[in-house]
Amino acid sequence: MSRNRDRLGTSAPENNSTPPQALQQNPGFAFVVPTEFVELPSNGRFYSENHPLHGQTTIEIKQMTAKEEDILTSRTLLKNGVAIDRVIQSLIVDKSINSDTLLVGDRNAILIAARSSGYGTDYDTKVTCPSCGVVQEYSFNLNDATVHTGNISPALEITDKGNGIFETTLPRTGVQVGFRLLDGMDEKGMLTRAENARKRKKSEQAVTDLIRTMVVSVNGDQSPQAVEYLIDNIPSIDARHLRTCYKEVTPNIDMTQYFECQECGHEQDMEVPLTADFFWPDR
Repeated sequence: MSRNRDRLGTSAPENNSTPPQALQQNPGFAFVVPTEFVELPSNGRFYSENHPLHGQTTIEIKQMTAKEEDILTSRTLLKNGVAIDRVIQSLIVDKSINSDTLLVGDRNAILIAARSSGYGTDYDTKVTCPSCGVVQEYSFNLNDATVHTGNISPALEITDKGNGIFETTLPRTGVQVGFRLLDGMDEKGMLTRAENARKRKKSEQAVTDLIRTMVVSVNGDQSPQAVEYLIDNIPSIDARHLRTCYKEVTPNIDMTQYFECQECGHEQDMEVPLTADFFWPDR
């Protein structure tokens, strides 16, 4: 497996110039919000030809303002789980781009870039040690995030079918499964279903919901009945293989960093937890 270990950053300089239209619309007040270009982990490879980001390696966003802070503190938006979506949409300069259609990894890149420019790259949050269970303050550096552009591993026998669709053969059952990359709408749907299950005091179905959302065909059969049959009968080894394949081909931001417990000295690589502190470092 190969990874692009270039550090996450902008691929173009900040645009601090004042557009002529801004001067006309704001006579006597020429200040405009600076923008930056964020590198897309997908490099625009997995969007359809009619998508604005097809073939685009970067996306232009504006820097965080008080307007975005209002969104992040809106109780209604937070309760409905749409605050982050609204922030992403507000930050994107090209309004023809619907944030819900962005691949999950590209959305994560925007969030990290926005947080870094708005509050700095030091991210202090509370972490629970996996070994001793002690909750402690820990500091992560967002500059240490790396870009994973997605791989086609020969060992996993993955076939790229184009437009974000892939196929693999499950090792235990020999079933050929087609699956797709997930976007913001998919992510939002899974979070909503998980929240509804918690409210109803029912068990969450994270694994099967992920499979149901990403699988598009089973031995060439694209019917919902075929997908449900797979979910009801897939062996754990095949389910794990499918999740591994999805992670390998998904372009994303790798937020894994070194953690050492201040209490027991336990050491391990840890996925940086993106809690409420992520956008509110002084809370």
